Amino acid sequence: MTSRYSRISGTGGYLPPRRVGNDELVAELAARGIETSDEWIAQRSGIKARHFAAPDVAASDLALPAARAAIEAAGVNPGEIDLIVLATSTPDMVFPSTAAIVQHKLSQSYAAEGVTLAGCPVFDVQAVCSGFIYALTVADAMIARGTARKALVIGAEVFSRILDFNDRGTCVLFGDGAGAVVLEASDRPGILATDLHADGKYVDILCVPGHVSGGQVLGSPLLKMDGQAVFKLAVGVLEKSARAVLAKAGKQASDVDWLIPHQANIRIMQGTARKLRLPPEKMVVTVHDHGNTSAASIPLALDYGVRCGQVCPGQLVLLEGVGGGFTWGAVLVEM
Repeated sequence: MTSRYSRISGTGGYLPPRRVGNDELVAELAARGIETSDEWIAQRSGIKARHFAAPDVAASDLALPAARAAIEAAGVNPGEIDLIVLATSTPDMVFPSTAAIVQHKLSQSYAAEGVTLAGCPVFDVQAVCSGFIYALTVADAMIARGTARKALVIGAEVFSRILDFNDRGTCVLFGDGAGAVVLEASDRPGILATDLHADGKYVDILCVPGHVSGGQVLGSPLLKMDGQAVFKLAVGVLEKSARAVLAKAGKQASDVDWLIPHQANIRIMQGTARKLRLPPEKMVVTVHDHGNTSAASIPLALDYGVRCGQVCPGQLVLLEGVGGGFTWGAVLVEM
């Protein structure tokens, strides 16, 4: 029996037009009586800017151009997409899934070409900043099982909607955006190994502790984070997951051409690279211009690396993420 694998055949990304530099955000916060500075933000996070979506723009609106860009890059007929897995913590609605909304918007956008994506399975994955790693792992497993042949895997977020702009420790860190890949069935491995984990005892260190009941929001609908606890936990679990996925694939850290970590904080990213003994020039970095875009951060950084000529076919790429839940994981990819 021939083994069935999956390979990334195309990447895409999209950032909303409004780029908010640190100086602009500092001025807006000052008007609220919140004191901070470009130096304070950049020193602690490496972030110089982030992108915010307009008030009427939803996660599906960001996902649509990212998905189209990935489909175009893959050179596939969009009608051949037979699975959509979308990672988000900021869905358009309570239900249906944002993936279903994207499916419909994609069909509308290709209607003039007589193409529809209607009928293929679609669903959302909620693992916060690890969401894309979880979604990619699920899509890979479904392709390996024969359930799908061409999957669209998306991370899309509008985190600006859930930020507390009276909390300078969190509101300066996050941004909006979307990234996507087309994952295709192949007779040679592309996704070499995956590794997923979670530990619910850390649920309180990064969360949005609110929900809807009887038409009212109970609890807080805004992001809460214990930054020190997240930092301490993140570096350790990212190293373990990276080493686990390398071991599963029979690879060494020295074999890795590019490390693409979740773009949350440059100090966490650099700490992970040091533990793996990877030089900083082997890490794709977009956090300075994107901020933390949660589930969108890894596919956005991957797309950036591909389009600027850093990430090339045949190279070994280590993707890893960590997020609320607490969730973490890694995927080792041969491009």
